Amino acid sequence: MKEKTIYQCSNCGYQSLKWVGRCSECNEWNTVEEAIVRMDKKSAVKKYEIRKKTPIIKLSEVQGSKSDRIITRMNEFNRVMGGGIVRDSITIITSPPGGGKSTLTLAVANDVASKGYKVLYASGEESDSQIKNRADRILDKIDENIWIIADTSMDYVLQSIEEIEPDLIIVDSIQTFTLSQHLPARAGNPTQTMECSNELLRVAKNSDKPKAVIMIGQMNKNDEIAGLRALEHLVDTVLVIEGEDEEELRAVLSTKNRFGSTGEMGFFSMTEKGLLSIDNPSEFFMTKRDEGEIVSGSALTVLREGSRPIIAEIESLVSNSFTPYPSRIGEALRREQLNTLISILEQRGGINLFNKNVVIKTTGGIKLKEQAANLSVIMSIASSVYNIGISNNIVFIADVGLTGELKKVPALESRIKELARMGFKKVYVAKNTFSKAVKFDNIDVIQSKTLQEVIQQVFGVEKP
Repeated sequence: MKEKTIYQCSNCGYQSLKWVGRCSECNEWNTVEEAIVRMDKKSAVKKYEIRKKTPIIKLSEVQGSKSDRIITRMNEFNRVMGGGIVRDSITIITSPPGGGKSTLTLAVANDVASKGYKVLYASGEESDSQIKNRADRILDKIDENIWIIADTSMDYVLQSIEEIEPDLIIVDSIQTFTLSQHLPARAGNPTQTMECSNELLRVAKNSDKPKAVIMIGQMNKNDEIAGLRALEHLVDTVLVIEGEDEEELRAVLSTKNRFGSTGEMGFFSMTEKGLLSIDNPSEFFMTKRDEGEIVSGSALTVLREGSRPIIAEIESLVSNSFTPYPSRIGEALRREQLNTLISILEQRGGINLFNKNVVIKTTGGIKLKEQAANLSVIMSIASSVYNIGISNNIVFIADVGLTGELKKVPALESRIKELARMGFKKVYVAKNTFSKAVKFDNIDVIQSKTLQEVIQQVFGVEKP
């Protein structure tokens, strides 16, 4: 389909190749508007689309957006989106194959449809029967407000949008669609991907009929969205689903969000019924034990994922090694980081591990990306070595330097407030973190200078 720009009078229909302030046919002022003429090469039919001139206005006079959000029943999805789906926004979701992109978007589509909104689900990867089979598996009831189109033609998708006027449009995946005017370029070609995305952007940002668009993007071998980097600049929000195929936990990370916090993270559990929102992550990442039940090798810390603190349990297992090279296995952190912490514990904590295997993991499989968890990792290892359990009312939040000194971590006050809200009684932090004037209700904040001090206070020993 070929297109060109002309100027057309909205009063009498007169056309010209240049813009004029006064129509030379009917003599009316300010009635000439920019228009796009699209001609179908096969049918030789011309289609006219008026494109109004964008007014120039002062920034101080611009009215702030009053558009409300589409709030789903999936609290973690609302969180990572910044409070819900913005009406005139375009979002792209990506993950490795099998990460749960299609499962998540279909669940969102059904949830939004159940609230009375129209949803168009366009798939270039699955047939209509495949979409239906997946919907039957993960949805309790398929809402009547969902329309599907199983085709790779973006032209058909745009025609369907004009026909149905949906509130939410989901495209799975953008790299499988083509526009006829850019043929013979294949699907996945950078030109096709960007032009299809630009058409969806135009639909989403229509001031008269704004729509929300969610695109699924394929990921390349470098764990990046396939195609040009410009695709990420074009959209308002970029969501990345993290998690291994065999793991239950899925984390949805916002790497860009014009309507919320970049870096916000939502947690989901992959089940036979699809992705389920984990509304209280702290409970998911801790083992539920009876009151007074204490086990060795377990320690608690507070991680910060996005804007919120999450309490996480770190477990350690230390055993004798019968080989010259003991194992160092850290499922939740990098091996280099684990080796560094073991060296600190040996040299500054006085615990020899040269002939011990050390295995670290976290409850729920959450990754330890923050230095704030380092003290808790070391204390869990020490607990396993001593075979002495740590009370489940005690938490550790500090980094540990190579000197054995405890280091401050960011956003510590909000982490401690979360502990107090959850009923924890004691937390170990770095010395001089707070002045004596700072008080916390219902929780004892112990400021220690060195790792050795913490080991002595918790276990009552200085050396094994």
